[in-house]
Amino acid sequence: MSVNWKAFVDQISHYQSFVLVSHIRPDCDALGSELGMAYVLRQIGKDVRIINAHRTPPALQFLDPAGNIEVLGDDVEAEDISPDCIMILDTSAWAQLGDMGDVIRAASCDKMVLDHHVGEDALGATMYKDYQAEATGHLVVQAADALKVPLARQMAGALFAAIATDTGWFRFGSVTPETYRVVARLIEAGVVPSEIYGDLYERDTLGRLKLRGLILSRTQSEVGGALMHTYVEKEDFEAVGALPSDTEDAINLTLAVENTKAAVIFVGQIRGGFKLSFRSRCAMDCNEIARQFGGGGHKAAAGAFQEGTLADVKARVLPVVIAAVEKAMQQEG
Repeated sequence: MSVNWKAFVDQISHYQSFVLVSHIRPDCDALGSELGMAYVLRQIGKDVRIINAHRTPPALQFLDPAGNIEVLGDDVEAEDISPDCIMILDTSAWAQLGDMGDVIRAASCDKMVLDHHVGEDALGATMYKDYQAEATGHLVVQAADALKVPLARQMAGALFAAIATDTGWFRFGSVTPETYRVVARLIEAGVVPSEIYGDLYERDTLGRLKLRGLILSRTQSEVGGALMHTYVEKEDFEAVGALPSDTEDAINLTLAVENTKAAVIFVGQIRGGFKLSFRSRCAMDCNEIARQFGGGGHKAAAGAFQEGTLADVKARVLPVVIAAVEKAMQQEG
């Protein structure tokens, strides 16, 4: 499925004011796509606000030095949100929108989605999706081209970070020759990759370092080492001086073990329950598993949320993942 950019441009032309929204616990692709799209729309004379349900994680605030991203309930109230159009980026699932989901449901304006994830809910929006895109940030570059807005340094850094992180710094199977062509254009627009890398990966706090150590120390293997799983309880964040956002990319650490084919991490949420993150390097479809638990994503990476204690959630989820890994291993011989 590819985006009909002619229809996208035509729809954009009907509106003057936009509110851009993305998923809760925003990552670089969510934030970078919002910031990049906001720049594009402003260049063609549109009024734009970015409003999220969750505040930008401290480690990612370098993406928005001017503080353009507002937070629902802190910076703006629901009744003050009345654009001509709400654009949802990097998700098409109600469960991922948090309190902004209620705003979107109640809004009488038009809605549109720009996303690269498989699966979707009926958001009452016009869908512009490309499941083959490695990041929504890449789609924003294509949107800029469709709207005839030149890439510029003001947007390029955020979009580079979006693509770089959603591809595991260009090491995931989703990377294509077109990925590098787009990245080259962003570098030509002024991005310095070493600076983005430094902001992302070389400014850890001691708490984040300790949390990663805890996650690694709890890692267990199943299916002869083909599956790795670990967990974080909500009390652990205060105990080591870390933030919930410090779990970003933690699951990928477990994939460094030789012969590992899949991984899952259970992350305790402050309000209760557990966020689940799945990764696959085999025939196991993470999106298919996540959807069984009310989530979604991609074949190689997906997420979901489950209520309950750690023991309850692991008892529900692990057998499903183990069975999927065993099936995948049989298929691969």
